[in-house]
Amino acid sequence: AEMLRLETLAQVHHLVSTVTGTLRPEIDALAALAACFPGGSITGAPKKRAMEIIREVEEAPRGVYCGAIGWIGYNGESSLNIAIRTLVREGGTLTYQVGAGIVADSDPEKEYEETLHKAAGIRLAVERWQKGG
Repeated sequence: AEMLRLETLAQVHHLVSTVTGTLRPEIDALAALAACFPGGSITGAPKKRAMEIIREVEEAPRGVYCGAIGWIGYNGESSLNIAIRTLVREGGTLTYQVGAGIVADSDPEKEYEETLHKAAGIRLAVERWQKGG
């Protein structure tokens, strides 16, 4: 199993781990998959209560943001990711969402700066697309 491998992309660094396990007989693979999303690194913990708080305090539903995008093959193989830094086009409108991980010792100004940094790559992609390149 792979633990905390640093993956560097154009606009972000991610820590990647491979997780394996054995399901109890009464739990099928789709139920286990559904329990994984949204990811705990997105919601906070405990996940169920954190998601209730998110619904209470956020002004609008997240839509695809922080959900899962990917594929599941008939052979059981799959590749999924958490939908962050994701641009959504509905009609003539492009939207995206960004956030920051608020914890007990968070500095609000630094968290705000983090959201701007996360949005920068998407904004750059949109600007390039608008210019035809």
